Amino acid sequence: MNITVINNEQEYQAACKRMDDFLEAHADELDRLPEKADREFRLLALVIGDYENKHYPLPKADPIEFIKFMMEQKCLKVKDIADCFGSTHRAYEVLNRKRNLTLAMIRKLRVALGCSADALLEA
Repeated sequence: MNITVINNEQEYQAACKRMDDFLEAHADELDRLPEKADREFRLLALVIGDYENKHYPLPKADPIEFIKFMMEQKCLKVKDIADCFGSTHRAYEVLNRKRNLTLAMIRKLRVALGCSADALLEA
């Protein structure tokens, strides 16, 4: 089980191939892996994740786009979450970027949308 830190793209591709092979070989037992296989799986995931975080960082999510996405996923209309903003008019102002989100709005949206407040905070 020789797993080491990934230093370049070639090693990254090899680790991803190894992960794919591992997942294929253990497809029927992923929820009950033997201890040695579980350790290998977790270590491989850690080194791959570390390399990806350093070389392929995800862009910060835009809070307004996130709100719109969550509304779409939950089939909500602006009137359904207007109380989070104080009024329907203010909700449209925020969603159209004419007014900033406030901490009070974020607290209410977190509950209404069932999400983390981190997703609603700007970087």
